[in-house]
Amino acid sequence: MEEEKSEVAVIPKKVELSSKETIIDDEEEEVIINNNNNNNNNNNTRIIELTVEEVIENYVGSFGYSQIIQAILVSLAWIFDAQSTLVTIFSDAEPEKWRCKQNYVCYNGQISGKGSSVCGLQPGSWEWEGGRKSSILAEWGLVCHHNFLAALPASSFFLGSLIGSAIYGRLADSFLGRKKSLTLACLVTSITALLTSFSPNIWTYAVLRFFNGLTRSGIGICCLVLATEVVGRKWRGQVGQYGFFFFSLGFLSLPLIAMHTKSSWRYLYRILSFVVFLYTIVILPFVTESPRWLLLKGRKSEAHSILTKLATRNGKTIPPNVQLTDPGFSDNEHKKNISLWECKWARMRMLKAMIAGFGVGFVYYAVQLNVENLNFSKYLSVAINALLEIPAVFVGSFFLGFMNRRLLLSIACVLAGISCLLCIIFTNGNGGTVGNWIQLGIEGFGFMAASVAFDVMFIYCVELFPTNVRNFAVSLMRQALVLGGAMAPLLVALGRLSPTFSFLVIAGLSFLSGLVGFWLPETKNTPIFDTLEQQQKDDKLCQENIITSCVQP
Repeated sequence: MEEEKSEVAVIPKKVELSSKETIIDDEEEEVIINNNNNNNNNNNTRIIELTVEEVIENYVGSFGYSQIIQAILVSLAWIFDAQSTLVTIFSDAEPEKWRCKQNYVCYNGQISGKGSSVCGLQPGSWEWEGGRKSSILAEWGLVCHHNFLAALPASSFFLGSLIGSAIYGRLADSFLGRKKSLTLACLVTSITALLTSFSPNIWTYAVLRFFNGLTRSGIGICCLVLATEVVGRKWRGQVGQYGFFFFSLGFLSLPLIAMHTKSSWRYLYRILSFVVFLYTIVILPFVTESPRWLLLKGRKSEAHSILTKLATRNGKTIPPNVQLTDPGFSDNEHKKNISLWECKWARMRMLKAMIAGFGVGFVYYAVQLNVENLNFSKYLSVAINALLEIPAVFVGSFFLGFMNRRLLLSIACVLAGISCLLCIIFTNGNGGTVGNWIQLGIEGFGFMAASVAFDVMFIYCVELFPTNVRNFAVSLMRQALVLGGAMAPLLVALGRLSPTFSFLVIAGLSFLSGLVGFWLPETKNTPIFDTLEQQQKDDKLCQENIITSCVQP
């Protein structure tokens, strides 16, 4: 007699299952599914319902080949987030030098000079060395009594980013999803960048920068969530850091591109527009949607299909008796977002994250802008900033592997604050040339610490909130970061009058962020949930000591 072939699925004993099991045969520890006699064996089949988290940990693999490819493809978009944010360093810059036109002596026998000295020159007697199209300031004459208009595009960009963060947070959590939201953000960012290159005046340019900030704000939010929702709990921090590494690459690429587009700021925008458009149509189609989001939308078969594909690429299989558990939530989409504020624990957690995020964003951008005020070429200054970001990414990734999130965040903030206090010793040229180099080293260390805190803040927020409000929560925290960043230039301007005051404020906010961050719950190696109800239930079980895999208060 021919021996019947059977497929055996065993429930891993080493993992605690937090989800329910639908048991048809209580006597079997192993589930035997006879491929030849399915009808006869239906009564012997035990259907196991697991969460996405449990399926990833037990059957897909915590961080295999498929998740590595997903993380890289998604994280590439961070390059364009950095480029869109920092492009104005070159497009809106004041040209470094002017020169007299032929047959003119402009001022006290001078035939050339630095940009800031043009206000006393006779109109029509001079010109910018790089040409009048090298930046918007040169083309539209935004110097001297018109210089206040030069700050308008940057302000409108930050305003657009604030509004866009809220919009994309809701879109990605509701009907559009993570992948489509990222695709929309990249596509419209490309379009607005291209339109910006055709701006006829400063007002049109400022409006288009507003829309560029609004559309670009969805890139970072969706990238971080989409990359981390398909990996196991052990690797979430490291995968989140991958995105910030690509952000640094985007930062570093800007001076390289700008050096070849010195003749016209419009060419710079067009190149950036083309690159992000190419990514949108060539790379993004290979990215998979988040199975967590699909499950929340009731698309259980699609979520299971994606997990099966990920497992197959990792050389693993998901047993046929394993099904995804229904997360169980209200169909009212508006209710889901409002419920973040209706749950006391979620509301307090969000407020703490936003306060810490504001301080971290302020410190990150303020320290960065102080570095840019060094007596170096702007191309070299930006390159130095970008190069400092790269070791910060690896340092943060290393410590995230074994260190608690809140402790790492707090330590990074405190170190940034201490660095700012030490910089006060060498303000106003104290210490001479040696002192200036020491201050540069201390400030560089402080910037790295601020960069680590900035990166960890994003990853931390992903783990603090469940799937149905995760994008919304990350978008709110990002709004706080952007608001802090928008305030930083004001302090840097005051710092030109009193460097000591500037460093004291930065240090104070850095210490405050570290303190508030320490009041947030710990999330390292803890499960991330699909709904607020699930997380609230788990927290209650933790308080009653019924389960041990808890988020520490």
